[in-house]
Amino acid sequence: MDQTKLIENRTFDEIALGESASLERAVTKQDIELYATVSGDANPTHLDEAFAKQAKFKGMVAHSMFSAGLISSVLGNRLPGAGTVYLAQELRFAAPVYADDTITVTVTAREKRSAGRIVRFDCTCVNQDGQTVLDGVATVIAPTEKLSAPAITLGAASVQRHDSYRLVLDRAAGIPPIACAVAHPCDESSLRGALEAAAARLMVPILVGPVDKIRNVAQQFGLEIGQLELVDVPHSHAAAAKAVELVRAGRAELLMKGSLHTDELMSAVVAKETGLRTARRISHVFLMDVPTYPSALFITDAAINIVPDLATKVDIVQNAIDLHLGLGLGEPRVAILAAVETVSPKMPSTLDAAALCKMADRGQIKGGVLDGPLALDNAISSEAARIKGIASPVAGQAQILVVPDLEAGNMLAKNLSFLANADAAGIVLGARVPIILTSRADNTRTRMASCAVAAP
Repeated sequence: MDQTKLIENRTFDEIALGESASLERAVTKQDIELYATVSGDANPTHLDEAFAKQAKFKGMVAHSMFSAGLISSVLGNRLPGAGTVYLAQELRFAAPVYADDTITVTVTAREKRSAGRIVRFDCTCVNQDGQTVLDGVATVIAPTEKLSAPAITLGAASVQRHDSYRLVLDRAAGIPPIACAVAHPCDESSLRGALEAAAARLMVPILVGPVDKIRNVAQQFGLEIGQLELVDVPHSHAAAAKAVELVRAGRAELLMKGSLHTDELMSAVVAKETGLRTARRISHVFLMDVPTYPSALFITDAAINIVPDLATKVDIVQNAIDLHLGLGLGEPRVAILAAVETVSPKMPSTLDAAALCKMADRGQIKGGVLDGPLALDNAISSEAARIKGIASPVAGQAQILVVPDLEAGNMLAKNLSFLANADAAGIVLGARVPIILTSRADNTRTRMASCAVAAP
């Protein structure tokens, strides 16, 4: 509560005919999303900009009852205020309210009835151009007691929407499914993930592992694997080697981790004579769908290279840029992260960041716009960058975050997942084929995104 500000109501006896009260409210997209979430009204006219542009009003509009709710706010908070009982509301919706409109709501006392302390108010909502968007008449029971209390400060509210993967999933929907060797899918999570991807036509799984164990898991959890190819091997180590062998032989164009440790699979991938290495260093990218961030956020490398040197970082950056371009997301803004935004000989990560940016200037890294060193806040917050006087096309709007080492990247990704409710699809790049890394904690949406990213 704001103890410095008192609010008082107007009793039935105090209210004079013609007396009015108003409030002004700027309508934002966030307001519209919040109303949709609370009401359950997910009409795409209110939430999908592309759809709304083709609909009657040629743009995204607020729910009609959102404006009506603003009338309630004036009646309950200002006139008559605390103690008011809402009885009825007549409404006429005259014009649409668009995101970014400013609405002025006014209630004016038009009639008083002593019996029952009834007051009727004319109500109007007018936009910034003076156009009436809503009018009507409200009927209330006015309070008899004079009340005053500290103003209550409402908490901030936000909507957490997961739609950063939509473009990736839509792109994959138009690509024929390809064969994927799934190494050791011997628990419910990994086997179900492969089957869900198959059902979505993102891949054709080849299940590699102890066949009896795979069948037992399928039977235990009611999963149907009858139409899929199974390759029998005795254990997880053999499953990793066999899955890689299938890729080398051209039987599979994707590789997917099952219920074995990442190190075990990657050991087979990087084996000199029998693995899937190329001239490019292998690296991992998390594609984070962060509800509070306007675009998909790539984090690299958080799973493969523990303490990468400068040469390895060059490939880490290039792998991520190539993925961003390959997914049709356009030229990426790449932030090379450090603890500070200035170059310091005492902090090797800042020296690497400066070198990577200069290498991009000289064409040694292609396809992205780089800046660094940047602290995390400067990379993703325009306000933080402005306060620190950092002007660059990357600061405040990064799409790829390149971390100094695996520990920093892993902590950053998991912080976003568990504290910001982000989804984290994962893929390994730089090998002969994309490698899909999923976690037992992944939800269906994340598994689908990981598979869709790997589609050619």
